Amino acid sequence: MFDKLMAAQQKADEIKKRLDTVSVFGEVEGGAIRITATANKAITAVEIDEEFYKQADKEELEELLLTAINKVLSQADIVSATEMQAATKDMLGGLGGMFGQ
Repeated sequence: MFDKLMAAQQKADEIKKRLDTVSVFGEVEGGAIRITATANKAITAVEIDEEFYKQADKEELEELLLTAINKVLSQADIVSATEMQAATKDMLGGLGGMFGQ
């Protein structure tokens, strides 16, 4: 039983490492602002089109940045949840053997 639990923990660690390599994106204004993050919700890049930046006012820029950040975090949640669901299904299938199923 302990071996199966250790294997499940190892699988969860592997998924976390894999999610660090998956990039997700959130953008607004047709790509004028683009945020890149890992599926583990670490922001890795913020890109703002120079022409858009020159024309945008502070409040507009702040609001659009928040929107883009929320979009990328939502995408990260979706990818992470999908990976974890697949892993949970695999782990539960493996744990079923502990109970004679």
